[in-house]
This record gives sequence, C-alpha cells and structure tokens, in this order.
Amino acid sequence: MAKRPEIQSYEDFWPYYVSEHRDPTCRKLHFIGTSLVMGMALNPLLWPALPLAGYGFAWVGHFKFEKNRPATFDYPLYSLRADFRMWRKILLGKMPSELAKADELYPAQPAA
Repeated sequence: MAKRPEIQSYEDFWPYYVSEHRDPTCRKLHFIGTSLVMGMALNPLLWPALPLAGYGFAWVGHFKFEKNRPATFDYPLYSLRADFRMWRKILLGKMPSELAKADELYPAQPAA
C-alpha cells in the first residue's frame, strides 16, 4: 500500500488516488457504483440510498480486492471528485496511462 502523502491540492491527490486503484476488479466495482449513483440521482426518492450504492461497491473493491483503506476516510471530497474522474477515464479507455503515471510517483509495494 502506498504511503499516504501530504496532499496540498486535488491535482496532488489524483495520482495517489489512482495508485490506490491498481486492481482492475476494484476499478470495475467503482465504475458500477458510480454509474448506479448517477442513474439513481435522477429520482429524488432514491437519494437516501446513494451512499450505499456508491460506497458499497467501492469499499468491497478496496477491502476485498485492493486490500487497502479507502482514501474517502481521509479525503472525502477529493475522493468523491476523483470517483467521477476515474469513471470518465475508464469510459474513455484512459485509465492505463493514468495508472502508469501514478506508478512513477507511487510504485506498487510487494505483497506481504
């Protein structure tokens, strides 16, 4: 797991966030959760369930597949913004280049 850096801005946070999402299953779960949130947001009756849809999928990805602590716990607003940015990058096929850039700053740690 990458050491949590001192974050000064959202742009500082983004590569760290990406480094915490190396596992493809974790990213897929984030994509599913974020997609559900966007669809559910259209119906005000579903708004109370938005956190469960978004965080539920993401946290399963982190705890079961990524084996790390979600950045949401330390950087909730940056993480929310980054979830949508990652969703867009996945949709456009641009995550591999983002992962390569993040690996330069936050190299993967060997499994314990």
